[in-house]
Parts: sequence; structure tokens; C-alpha cells
Amino acid sequence: MGKKLATDEIYNILKNRIIQLEYTPGVVLNEVDIANEFDISRTPIREIFQKLNSDRLLNIIPRFGAQVTYIDFKYMKSVFEVTREVEPFATKLCVERIDEKKIGELEEIMNKLNQYNIKEDYQKAILEDEKFHDIVLNSSGNQCLEELLLNLHIHTERLWHYSEQYIDSMELFTETLGKILFAIKERSKEKAEKYAREHIDAFVEKIKKKCFKN
Repeated sequence: MGKKLATDEIYNILKNRIIQLEYTPGVVLNEVDIANEFDISRTPIREIFQKLNSDRLLNIIPRFGAQVTYIDFKYMKSVFEVTREVEPFATKLCVERIDEKKIGELEEIMNKLNQYNIKEDYQKAILEDEKFHDIVLNSSGNQCLEELLLNLHIHTERLWHYSEQYIDSMELFTETLGKILFAIKERSKEKAEKYAREHIDAFVEKIKKKCFKN
């Protein structure tokens, strides 16, 4: 038998299954089945479910179980109102503090994205997009900002996965992220802020007619 996973590792696995829609909205997760899968007792699974409930990814329904939440588009509008103000600020701080090694990692991500096909590689593109944002966020050097945006990214990344049917071009990744990388390499805080906001706005513009009807 392999090494048992720590509770935090199991939490991250379940969280990613929800974000990446392996567990689709409305699905009920069985505490016993999950405990058996990871060969641990039900108590830590119950605690993980409570944490996912706090993340707004699970609804704990007494005498029924833990149901994967449906995407709340009204809530998502409020998420984007915050991210389009806060994420550009994080990108501005990144310009001041990022090192050359991290810039190299951003360039590697862009190289991958430039080779992807939107139809075949959309899900992989989202993961690379998230890595790009994680590097920028970590390079901002602001723990408070990082914690806030990591929580918001749970919901924005899930919506990216959900929105595959509405995205028809890799330019949504390559053009907007490419501009952000250009501004970072140029050490231009103003351009970095501007392009980070444009990246968010471009995604919202693509999906708003389908997802944000009010």
C-alpha cells in the first residue's frame, strides 16, 4: 500500500476536482466513499468537507450529504469586481519585486500557450494561465494580497473551466498574458496594471452574455 496522503493534500485533490469539473455542480459526495478512496477515517473527510463548504465549493445538507455547489453567477460578478481592482495592483507590485528566474518561468508558460490549440488544449491552457497568475501573485511579495487572490482564484478558475464552450481562440490567453509579460520585462508598473485589468475584462466580455444576464 502506498503512503497515506496528508489531510491538506486530500483537501487540494478534492478542491481541484471541483474546480476542474471532475465533480460537476450538483453532484453529491459520499463521505464513506471518499474516506475509503484515501484509506482514512471519516473524521478528517468531514473536516475537509467543512473547509470546502467555507470555500463555497460544497453545500453541507443535513441528512443528505455534501453537494458540489452550482456556480453562482451573481456572486461571480462580485468576484470580478474585486479581482479587476486587486489583481492589477498585485501585478504592479510584481513588476517591482520579481526576479529574473521567475520571469524565465513566465516566458516558459507563454511558450507553451503559444503552441496550444484552443480546441485540443483548452483545459491545459487554463492550468498554465493559473500558474502564470500564481507566479505574479507570489512575486508581489504581499502575503495579505496573495491570500485574498488565491481564494478568489478558486472561483475564477472554476468559471474558466465551465466556459470552455464560449472561448474560441487562444488569443484570450496569448495576447493578454503576453502583454502582461512584456510590461513586467519592461518594468513598467503602469502598463502591467493596465494589461492585467484588460486580461480580466477580455474574459468577462467573452462570457457575460451567456453567464451574466442581469
